[in-house]
Amino acid sequence: MEAIWKQASKLRDQVARQQQAVLKQFYGSDNVFTDETEVKQHQRLEKLYISTRAAKHFQRDIVRGVEGYIVTGSKQVEIGNKLSDDSQKYGAENTCTSGNTLSKAALAHGRARSLMEKERNNLLKALGTQVAEPLRAMVMGAPLEDARHLAQRYDRMRQEAEAQAIEVSKRQNKVRESVGNGELITKLEAAEHKLQELKSNMSVLGKEAVAAMSAVEAQQQRLTLQRLIAMVESERAYHQRVLQILDQLEGEMVSERQRIEASPNLPTENVMQPPPSYEEVNGMFGSPRVDELNESIEYFLAEAIQSYRAESEVELALSAGDIVVVRKLSNNGWAEGECKGKAGWFPHAYIEKRDRVLASKVAHIF
Repeated sequence: MEAIWKQASKLRDQVARQQQAVLKQFYGSDNVFTDETEVKQHQRLEKLYISTRAAKHFQRDIVRGVEGYIVTGSKQVEIGNKLSDDSQKYGAENTCTSGNTLSKAALAHGRARSLMEKERNNLLKALGTQVAEPLRAMVMGAPLEDARHLAQRYDRMRQEAEAQAIEVSKRQNKVRESVGNGELITKLEAAEHKLQELKSNMSVLGKEAVAAMSAVEAQQQRLTLQRLIAMVESERAYHQRVLQILDQLEGEMVSERQRIEASPNLPTENVMQPPPSYEEVNGMFGSPRVDELNESIEYFLAEAIQSYRAESEVELALSAGDIVVVRKLSNNGWAEGECKGKAGWFPHAYIEKRDRVLASKVAHIF
C-alpha cells in the first residue's frame, strides 16, 4: 500500500506540473501554484507517512511474534511440569532393591525442572506485559491515527489549491483577452481570494501534520527500541537463571555418579556366606572354620556409605551416613560392630574407615 500511495502521489505531482507548464505556455501566467516551501513540506510529510506506516507494521509483527511465542511457551511449560511430576513421583516411590542413586537423581531432576518451568512462565509473563501490550497499545492508539488524518486532510487541501491555482490562471488569461470586462475581473478577484485562503489554510494544516507525524515517528522509534531491549534483557535473565539451575543439577548428578563409581562392588546374597553366630565367634564350639574366618583387629570407626537391611537376628541394619564402631572383620566379607546401641554383622563393603568423625555423630553410636 505504501508503494501504491507513493506512486499515486508522484503521478499527481507530474500531472500538476504538466498542467502548469501547459497553462504557462498558452496563457503566459506566472501565478500558478508553485510554492517551493509547500513542495518541500509535502515531500517531508510523504516521507513521514511512509516511515510511520512501516514502523507500525514492524510493531505489529513483533506483537504477533511474541504472542505466538507465548502460546508455544505455555505448552512447553505444561509438558515440562508433567515431566517434573513424573520424575519426582519415581524418586519418591522408588522400589529398586540395589540402591537409591537413580531415585535421588530423579528427585533432583524433578525439582530442577519445576524451577526451570517457573522461570519460563515468568519470562512469558514479562514478554506479554513489557513487550506485547505496550506495542499493541501504540499500534491501536489515537496519536498515530490522528496524525495520519491530518496528513490526509492536508493532501486533499493541496489538491484543491492546485485546482484553484489553475482556475486563477484561466481567469487571468480571459481578463487579458477581454480588457475592461468588469464581471470577469470580479470573478478573477474572487478566485484569487479563494486561492490565497486555501494557501494560508494549507500552510497551517501542513505544519500541524508534519509536527504530529514527526512526534509519532519519534515515539515509535523510541518505544519500539525500548521494548526490543526489554525483550532481550528478559530472555537473557531467563537463560542465565536456567543455566544456574542446570549447573547445580549437573554437579549433583556427576558427584553422585563419581561416588558410586568409586565405591567397591557391593556383595550379593548369592555370593556371600552368612555371618557367623556370636557363639561361634566367642569360641563356644571351637570350630576350626570360625578361626579361619575371623581376624583380630583394633577397634576403629567407619561410616556407612550404603544402607544395609538386616536379614537375620545376628545382622546389623545400617543407614547411609551412620557411624559404626567396627570390632571384628571376617575373611568372607563380613564385619561386626556397634551402631546406635545395637551390635551385629554387616558386609564390610558397605562401610569406609574414618580417621576423624564429628563429635555430634559419635554421640549417636552408643
